[in-house]
Amino acid sequence: MSKKSWFVEKFEYKWWHKLPLLFIVLQLSALNYRLSTLSAQESQTAYNFLRLPVSAHVAALGGENISLIADDATLIFHNPALINDVSDRTINLNYMTYMEGAKTASAAFVKAAGERGTWGVNAQYMDYGSMKETTADNEDLGTFSARDIAIGGTFAYALTNNISGGVTAKIISSHIAGYSSLAVGIDLGVNYFDEDHDLSMSAVARNLGGQVKAYDDEFDRIPFDLQLGATKRIGHSPLRFSATLSRLTDWSQGLGRHLALGADILLGQNIYVAAGYNFRRASEMKISDSDGDSAHGAGLSLGAGLSLERFKLHVAYGKYHVSASSIIINISYAL
Repeated sequence: MSKKSWFVEKFEYKWWHKLPLLFIVLQLSALNYRLSTLSAQESQTAYNFLRLPVSAHVAALGGENISLIADDATLIFHNPALINDVSDRTINLNYMTYMEGAKTASAAFVKAAGERGTWGVNAQYMDYGSMKETTADNEDLGTFSARDIAIGGTFAYALTNNISGGVTAKIISSHIAGYSSLAVGIDLGVNYFDEDHDLSMSAVARNLGGQVKAYDDEFDRIPFDLQLGATKRIGHSPLRFSATLSRLTDWSQGLGRHLALGADILLGQNIYVAAGYNFRRASEMKISDSDGDSAHGAGLSLGAGLSLERFKLHVAYGKYHVSASSIIINISYAL
């Protein structure tokens, strides 16, 4: 029996159980207003590897999802409040192909803390491979490497039988040749889950914080992202739909550019197939050629997963860079 099911049985539902969720949503809305004047395009922020999906299930649902209720340790990277549904002592390993010569890997460990709490640790690593180094006069100086690393700790707590909150604190570093930078960040998340109606709603503020050490003392912003999302299963059918709004502090583009849509087909208790579409990604990677404007498949994503009692395997396909498509693989095991 999941923790959330245990709380449903132990606590009588009251209308005021929604108040913590309402309070946090209002706080995030106020934060959205205060930061709206500080919005920036992705090229103006550092550590943009933090924008890439880690969960293959999330990637399959359009690359943005903060409301998926599943026994999936990779959700720690997307909404810290969701790890309350992850099996105790779950270890998770992930790998993602990226643009030519670049690879990214990540790992997480999740453990129960009492009856209502869950804690976890996670790490992300992006290796951009070797690059040619030259002078301003095009003199060949050999090669150099570049990499990004993020290490975080997460704690989630069931505030009521329907509402969970979570926080992740992380240290982020970047290394290019002989130079380095360092930043600290916090993710805040809250989730409301109505098990009777299979409805999940979440709000997340990702990457709150900033650099403490910069390249040449030119401080960059880290990629703050305010998100709202919902996931709903249609009755007793195998269909489950998700909608997620991201980057809600940047309104330089229309509402549609903030939207990611996804759908699952649940093939029994253990297998799903999923597909999604990310409108922002399709727009950002649109290329003009002799045939007109085309995103060449960017924005569309597909995936599938197998979830057994102890072993989980998830695989997804998507396009996150104009030069190549990506495959994401997640493997989890409950010790």
